[in-house]
Order: sequence, then C-alpha cells, then structure tokens
Amino acid sequence: MILSDPRFVALSNWLKQYFGDEVSINLICGDASFRRYFRIQHQGCHYIVSDSPIDLVPIAPFVAMAKAYQCVGLLVPEVLATCEEYGFVLQTDVGELQLLSVLNKDNVTDYYQQALTLLPVIAAVTETDNGPLADYDASFVTKELAIFVDWLIKEHLNYVLTSNEQQMIASTFNALTQNVIAQPKVGMHRDYHSRNLLLNDQALAVIDFQDAVLGPITYDAVSLLRDCYVRWPDNIVNQLMIYHYQLAIEKKLMDESVEFSTYKQWFDLMGIQRHIKAAGIFARLYHRDGKRGYLADIPLTLQYIVDIGAQYPQIADFSAWVASVILPLVKQQPILEADNEAGCKTESKVGNAIGTEAKNKARNKP
Repeated sequence: MILSDPRFVALSNWLKQYFGDEVSINLICGDASFRRYFRIQHQGCHYIVSDSPIDLVPIAPFVAMAKAYQCVGLLVPEVLATCEEYGFVLQTDVGELQLLSVLNKDNVTDYYQQALTLLPVIAAVTETDNGPLADYDASFVTKELAIFVDWLIKEHLNYVLTSNEQQMIASTFNALTQNVIAQPKVGMHRDYHSRNLLLNDQALAVIDFQDAVLGPITYDAVSLLRDCYVRWPDNIVNQLMIYHYQLAIEKKLMDESVEFSTYKQWFDLMGIQRHIKAAGIFARLYHRDGKRGYLADIPLTLQYIVDIGAQYPQIADFSAWVASVILPLVKQQPILEADNEAGCKTESKVGNAIGTEAKNKARNKP
C-alpha cells in the first residue's frame, strides 16, 4: 500500500508541516522518468506536488525553468516550496486536461496555431538563474541517437547489426547531426507536445520543461506537429509547418533569406531524429523502468521514419531498412496492453523502490 511507502510518508509529513495541518493527497501518475505527481487539496484549493528521487532527477532545472518561463509570461506552474532532501516540489495547479484529450480534425489547427504562437516566447529563454541553457550540440545528439541502437535494436529486438548496417546507421546519424548544426539555435522546450500542454480556461499551460536546452529552431515545432502519440493528416501538418516558418521569420528567430524548402528539410530531418530517439526511449522505458505502455507507441515513431525518410537521399537507406527489417520485427513482438490508471498508480507506488541496477543505468544514460 502507498501508506507504507517511505517516500509517501515523508511527503505527507512535509506537506503537513508546510500547510500546518492535514491535506488530501491523490496520486495522479508517473511520467516517462522516475518522477511521479500528486494532486493536493487544502481548504478548497488545489496544488500539484512532484516527487523526484533526488539522486536520479534533480529538481533545480525545473525550478529554474519555471521561474524563467513565468518571467516571460508563459502560463506555467509556480513553484511554492521545495524539499531538497527528498526532491519534492510543491507548485500551483495549472490544469488537468491534456490538450491531446480534446483534439480532433476540426479543432487541431486552431489549437496547434495557439501552441506554435508560444514557441517564440519559449525561444527567447536561453538562460535561467542557474546560467545558460545546455547546448544541444553534436555530442548531445550523438548520445540521444545511441539510445535507438542500445535499447531498441540490441536490448528490445536482440538484433545483431552487420558491418554494412553499422556503416549505414553511422552515415544516417551523421547527416542528422549536421542538420542540427545547420539550424539557428533558440531556447528549446525539448518535449513540446500535446500531452505537455494543458487547457486552462482555453489558454495553454506548459509543463514538463525541465530538460530545456539551446537547440535547433525546428525541434519544438516538429515535436508538436509530428507527435509520437498521434498522427495528423499531411495537409494539416503542412499548413501548420508553414505557419511556424512564417512566425519564425516574423519574430526574427530565423533570417528571412531562409527559403521554405530549406526550413522543410530541417523540419523533416529533425522529426526523423526525434523519432529515432523516441523509439529507443520507449524501449528503454520498458526494459529499464518497467513501463510497458510506451511499447505501443514505437510503431508510429518508426512509421514516421519510413514515410518521411524515403523523401531524402541521405536518409533513404536507413528508412528502407527500418521499413523492411526493424518495423516488422517490432510488430512481431508480443502485444502488451498500455497501463490503465490503476496500473499506472501501482507503477508509481513502487517508483521509489527502483533497483540498484536500474539506478546505475539511469545515471549513465541521457
């Protein structure tokens, strides 16, 4: 039971000390890290508290980014109190309705334009009280792309790469790295999609921004428009891509001499890179962290690589290989049901009891 969870007991005591009396605590869920969230009720007011094992998920980046984003007018959780010993962060509740849950073909364009309009504001945040944001450079990209090989290819599929396949992957990853280097750099949320945008009286609240970096201008836009969890028709995505292109030029985030064809290539290759990384992370979440629900999202991420990669000569061989070899192997894997609410809660209850092996792996992986 969660009442026997020592972290939950510590959290309850900390909140009681902060508020001066008992509070109602309800587990919401964990996320794709070792973090979990609770909704707190006290005297008719609601709050959110995150529980992050401090040796695995430092809270300082979230606290600093929350302040920086709030200062430029973004609707984000306000940090009310922190517990450095355990990694608790008490914050205002900016909503519980994920944008993803209300989207359909009729409203997605309006909502996504609203979300894209926030990106120039996010782009302007390049430092916090802790200093400049980390640089999403070639080394950073290399580490992220390695997750695909380490966790999806080797760990999940137990697939042994031939020397030709290794060379083809290296060539592809180099092309994707060069695509990052070619783009203007801006403040980048790094996980900007419809699950991390909450409806708040028709405004959009932004969450899960603790991994923000200084990176390529197309990254957050492609994260939103080519979501790992839902796919929209190409005509809708293309219209919104043009909207962001024009917005970036208007806000002087990108030189007006950049042609749309160049931007589109940046965007498409950026999306392929992100989906390569995401497919690896989804496999890692299962094998390292025991979160099986993310396995269901791997085929969509791979399908993006197949469909978009075929359009670019520098990615075409990799795209064909994913289509003919990797995607069929993934589809042959046993189908595991996604965690329901109860399952997610059970998973979060034992989140504090991460094994030593998993902790050691987590410390050594991006």
